[in-house]
Amino acid sequence: METKWTIDSDQSDVLIKIKHSIIAYISGATNKFKGNVDLKNDSIENACIEFSLDVNSKENKMEQFDTYLKINDFIETEQYPVINFKSTSFQKVNQNINFLKGNLTVKDITRVIEFDTAFLGYNFYNGVRKASFEVKGTINRRDFNLKTNSIFQKDGIMMGQDLLIEANLEFTA
Repeated sequence: METKWTIDSDQSDVLIKIKHSIIAYISGATNKFKGNVDLKNDSIENACIEFSLDVNSKENKMEQFDTYLKINDFIETEQYPVINFKSTSFQKVNQNINFLKGNLTVKDITRVIEFDTAFLGYNFYNGVRKASFEVKGTINRRDFNLKTNSIFQKDGIMMGQDLLIEANLEFTA
């Protein structure tokens, strides 16, 4: 029996980090997104995971530099407000080591990427059954035509090419 689980955006979040000046990360978080996971007989093997992230969320900013460095500096959020992901495969190695492969679309550019994924299990909260995943991966800004200026001229901050994406996703049946 196949069950469609819907993302609980109040209990889920996505963190986007980028290295700067070689010694630290600048990060921004958001929780304004939607998505689902389809599981057959509660098995995560070959699970189908799909989500859309609204990068125009007012909470979505690079906290340490929020006066001038926002996620819009990379993604052009007015023109491209949504990041989409749809899995093409989910390979289970063991309970907490899995590989999620799929199509990531940023700025109307789609690339195949692979995330390391931990299935945190099923639980009940206020009588509602939940399924939780932790997803981590890295993308290169150049692959998605994100602004690649390595130095922000105004303040001389050097920015890395890789964006680290970490998502804690909780789904409700």
